[in-house]
Amino acid sequence: MNLIVKLIAGIVLGIVIGLIAPDWVVQILLTFKGLFGQLLFFTIPLLILFFITSGIAGLPRQSGRLLGQTLAGAYLSTIMAGILAFIAAVVLVPMLTTSVGEAITDPNQTLGPFIEVNIPPLMSIMTALVAAFIFGLGIAAREAVALKQVFDQGRDVIESLLVSVIIPFLPLYIAGVFAELSAAGTVFATLKTFGVILALSVSLHWVWILVLYSIVGLKTKRSPFSLIRQMLPAYFTALGTMSSAATIPVTLKSAEANGVDPKIAGFTIPLCATTHLSGSTITIVACAVAVMVLQEGLALPGLIGMLPFILTLGVVMLAAPGVPGGAVMSAVGLLGSMLGFGETAVALMIALYMAQDSFGTACNVTGDGAISLWINESQKS
Repeated sequence: MNLIVKLIAGIVLGIVIGLIAPDWVVQILLTFKGLFGQLLFFTIPLLILFFITSGIAGLPRQSGRLLGQTLAGAYLSTIMAGILAFIAAVVLVPMLTTSVGEAITDPNQTLGPFIEVNIPPLMSIMTALVAAFIFGLGIAAREAVALKQVFDQGRDVIESLLVSVIIPFLPLYIAGVFAELSAAGTVFATLKTFGVILALSVSLHWVWILVLYSIVGLKTKRSPFSLIRQMLPAYFTALGTMSSAATIPVTLKSAEANGVDPKIAGFTIPLCATTHLSGSTITIVACAVAVMVLQEGLALPGLIGMLPFILTLGVVMLAAPGVPGGAVMSAVGLLGSMLGFGETAVALMIALYMAQDSFGTACNVTGDGAISLWINESQKS
């Protein structure tokens, strides 16, 4: 929650600076924003390469059927949640934004940074993703322990960069974005619009939780509301921790309270904590639709056109780092390469995602309990 407070403070600071500060102060902030943005976009392919490789190579090799069922359930839930979010957002966003007001536009470059530095990434997003699968599957097949250690250590280096540099300085980066919007006179329309989209995302989280537990309730012949009630401790713990991994002990207890065998829960819950991100996917897809509807120069695709993004997003977020905002950091490259998002659009996505990260995480872990319960019932047959 501390990060959310800092993020809100960064937004307020950026608005105030953009409205009342001298131009040179705004330019200092824009200079930091530009440099930080270069570092962020340089880091994303490395994050995908090391985290996904390490995640695939580290998947448990025992209980092949159990592993396959859990991964299939987690991926299917994530993808279907993304499709639901897209359909709902396409229908609702135009109606909601009509009542809110003007569209979001990229700010006019009346002011610019003092210096600009271009740091090209070492590889493209898709290159990193394909390489991660090749190395991850190859390491697992050949049991290449030494190579796995290299990728594990690379993952640790990138995670340290995220925890020590990128996440702490994100509020200042967001402050630069909102200072630029304030100076251009578009910030208040942006805030009103994204307030509506935030409420839509959280509502969709609960819709998906009800869908999952209704399906599981039919299979177990139990009330979905009773099952959800048992998972509420995990939901509220995730609101505070903003991390699926940190919530695992509570999620385990909640799943066992719903009757999941401790051995099944002990396997499925930790695995789902890094592979099941339905809540995160809902927010990213819904917000992406909102940005494409509202921002000039971005075309909203149909469901068939959006499906490759959703399918790839479910893979890219595999083993997303256990730090706040890890999912959206993994998605940044796809937003640019597949949906054409520029820096302003990406920054707005990051700001909105981080503001609701705890709710998305809570949806993720609550859904983990549903998948665990489904697997538990399937093992009986």
